[in-house]
Amino acid sequence: MNMVTISWWDLLAWSFSPLAWLWQAATATEVESFLPPAHNLCNVLMAVLVALLLDRLWGEPPMWLHPVVYMGKLLGGLGRLLAPRAQIARDYKRFMLAAIVWCALAAMVFAIYWTLQFLLPYQPWWLPGILVGVLLKPLLSWRMLKDEVLAVESALQQSLPAGRERLSWLVSRDTTQLDAATVRESAIETLAENLSDSVIAPLFWFIVAGLPGAAVYRLANTADAMWGYPGWRGQGDQRRHWQWAGKWAARADDVLNWIPARITAAWLALVAGGLGWQALRCDARVTPSPNGGWPMGAMAQVLGVQLSKPGVYRLNPQGHAPRSEDLLRSVSLASKVVVAQVLLALIAMVLMALWMWKRLAHV
Repeated sequence: MNMVTISWWDLLAWSFSPLAWLWQAATATEVESFLPPAHNLCNVLMAVLVALLLDRLWGEPPMWLHPVVYMGKLLGGLGRLLAPRAQIARDYKRFMLAAIVWCALAAMVFAIYWTLQFLLPYQPWWLPGILVGVLLKPLLSWRMLKDEVLAVESALQQSLPAGRERLSWLVSRDTTQLDAATVRESAIETLAENLSDSVIAPLFWFIVAGLPGAAVYRLANTADAMWGYPGWRGQGDQRRHWQWAGKWAARADDVLNWIPARITAAWLALVAGGLGWQALRCDARVTPSPNGGWPMGAMAQVLGVQLSKPGVYRLNPQGHAPRSEDLLRSVSLASKVVVAQVLLALIAMVLMALWMWKRLAHV
């Protein structure tokens, strides 16, 4: 009898990673070893559908149930301890300390969601997919993003000050001096970038590393928003200077978003019927972020508009200033990308069912 040696890394991966389950199913020689990972993959695809359905029907869960709210509170409290009250040049000590804290938080979040996923019941066959979908939903957000962007356009139809005020709910920049076209530019940029950050990236990391992967990504993205942007933040006793203490969080988010940002650009090109990739690569290089320029540049090209941040970048400079119909079309295109994820999951479920049927037919 041949003994098969399995490493601890293999055991860990097989306990949470859909990619590991796919490899396990593809390399299985016996039906008995094929069925468990194949069953897990079906539940993964069902979880994606459940999460997107819950988002479509109900949007965000109550704040007291929302894990990202608790991530934000924890990051906020720790941030006040990490960031200095005065500007310090080359503050390597705080950089290292913040990096250690970030890694500890990531390990904690990973362990929590690994435990939740590992302890889920496996019977009846459909229950794990539903439960994982419920846990996955708070880690992604499409309906709220879409509603908030549409609310900016609705406010602009009332008055420019109303549009500026509504936009301030979405962006951190000063909106008081923006004209109507620039308000729409900012809303479209936010939609494109967060289509990647809030939908495609969580789903990507869920497929790669299950619930733990999606949760760690959401922590990283939240940490980048709270720690990663340099400058002064807070008022009074809460005022802190963020520079070196936030560098690790910013770079970690850049790494985790590198592939999803480019996937998002590809999806926008696909649903819009194509775009100029050479021009997109040029646009993507002019933004401070190594990732944000991809979905924003793709959206600018497929709409034929220019998107800019004065003094920082200008995407698709030959495009026209965004109009109302451009903002509405941007929401429509982003919605098609989300629908494409549903269709992709449904097609994958059908293929998995056929694969399982074929393997069982040869028993």
